[in-house]
Amino acid sequence: MKRILLACSAAMSTSLLVSKMEEEAKGRGIEVEIWAVEQDKAPTEMERADVILIGPQMRFMKEKFSKTAEEVGIPLDVIDPMDYGRVDGKAVLDKALELIG
Repeated sequence: MKRILLACSAAMSTSLLVSKMEEEAKGRGIEVEIWAVEQDKAPTEMERADVILIGPQMRFMKEKFSKTAEEVGIPLDVIDPMDYGRVDGKAVLDKALELIG
């Protein structure tokens, strides 16, 4: 099972993206756990994730989160603004899976 963490300002705008990513994974037969948290909870949630993707509106937090991600040994990146704006679950899931390897 792949565990994908999304972090954004309040975790509300990302909930629709989580649903779209879950639909895409289900259609492909990929077992995933995808959840979104607000920025304050992201560092502690990273411990149980395989990858963290940050909402584009929070790209300024990448450096801060990178240290924690390195400590727990997971990749981190910012979600492409176009994919985020289009709520493109396929593209964001592909990015997460690519980072997990």
